Amino acid sequence: MRAYFDNAATTRLDPEVLEAMLPLMTEEFGNPSSIHSHGRKVRTALERARKTVATLLHTSPAEIFFTSGGTEADNTAIRSSIETYGLTHAITSPLEHHAVLHTLQHLDKQGVVKLSLVDVDEDGRIDLAHLEALLKSNPNTLVSLMHGNNEIGNLLDLETVGNLCREHRAVFHSDTVQTMGHYRHDLHQLPVDFIVGAAHKFHGPKGVGFLYVNANTKSGRGAIHPFIHGGSQERNMRGGTENVYGIVGLAKALEIAYNEMDSHRNYIETLKSRMIGQLRERLDGVSFNGLSGSLSESLYTVLNVSLPASDMSDMLLFNLDIAGISASGGSACTSGSNLGSHVLSALPGNDPERGAIRFSFSKYNTAEEVDYVVDTLVGLFKREKQLL
Repeated sequence: MRAYFDNAATTRLDPEVLEAMLPLMTEEFGNPSSIHSHGRKVRTALERARKTVATLLHTSPAEIFFTSGGTEADNTAIRSSIETYGLTHAITSPLEHHAVLHTLQHLDKQGVVKLSLVDVDEDGRIDLAHLEALLKSNPNTLVSLMHGNNEIGNLLDLETVGNLCREHRAVFHSDTVQTMGHYRHDLHQLPVDFIVGAAHKFHGPKGVGFLYVNANTKSGRGAIHPFIHGGSQERNMRGGTENVYGIVGLAKALEIAYNEMDSHRNYIETLKSRMIGQLRERLDGVSFNGLSGSLSESLYTVLNVSLPASDMSDMLLFNLDIAGISASGGSACTSGSNLGSHVLSALPGNDPERGAIRFSFSKYNTAEEVDYVVDTLVGLFKREKQLL
C-alpha cells in the first residue's frame, strides 16, 4: 500500500480543477493584457476567477491580487507595507513559516525594522498579554502571525488579534495558507489587513496564490506599493503576465473546497481522531506536539506526533517511506536539510531526542491508510525492541 499523509506540504490536484484548467492551457491561450479577441477571452476567464475568490471570501474583486504562491504573497504584504507606511517595528512569533520569519529576520538584520518575537507557551499558544505589551511600547508596527501553524496545527484567534492590532493602530498580516480552503474567512467582518492563499494547499495547482489587501484600510494607512515592478498587470500591483490557467484552477479548487467544506472536515476529523486513538492505545509514550492532538483547538488536517525515544528516530521518515508512507518531519520547505524543525525547537520543554512526525490529511485519505500507518509504526518499534 502507498499512503500519502503530507498534505500540509501539497495536495493532490482535484480532477475537476484540471478539467477547468485545460481549455486555458490548450485552446484559450491569449495574453490577458492583449486587446484582441484572443486576449479578451482570457481576460474574462481571469476576472471571473477573481470574482469567484472574492465572493467566497466575502470581499471585493478589487482586493484580490494573484501571485505565484504564498511566499510571494507574504513577502508582498510584509515588505510593501513596511516600505509604504514607513513602519519601524515588526512583531511575529518563532513558530512562523520561513516565508514570514526569514523575511522579517532579514529586514531586521538590514536595519529596516526592529523585530520582536512574541512569547509562546509549551503548546505553542501565543502570549496575548506579551503581544499587547509589545504593541503598547512600539508604535508604527506590523504584526504578522499565522492563522494555522503548518507543523503543529495551532489555530490563532484572528478576530482577537486583529482587534488588538486595530486598537493600537498596528498593521495586521496573517499567513492563512494552511487554513485557506479548510476554514471560512469572512473578510467583510475580519479585522485583518492582509491574508494569503496558495492553491496547492487545497487541491489546486502549484505555483499560484493570492494576496488579499484590505481596501477599507482598517489600519487607516491606505494602499501599498507593489513588491514586483514591471507591467501594469493586477491593476499595477504585480508586474508579470498572469498565470491564467493556474488562477482559473485556484478559483475552481477554492469553490469546490467551500462547497464541500463541512463534509470534508467531518470526514477528515474522523481520520485524525482514528489515528490519535490508535497511537495512544498501541504505542506507549506517544504524545502530540502543540495543540495538534486536540480536535477542538487545532487545524483538523495536521497531527504532529512525538514517538517514544528511540535509536531509530533519525530514520523514522526513511523507514516510513520504504513502507510506502509519505509524511514529514516538519515544513516541506526545509526537508532535505540537516536542520531540525524550528517550530518544535522553539517550544519550551521540547525534547529533541524524540522523533517527531507530521501527518497531514486530506479528503483523499482513507481509514485503511490510517490503520496501515499505525500498524507500520508499531511494527518498527517492536522490531527495534527485538533487536536490543
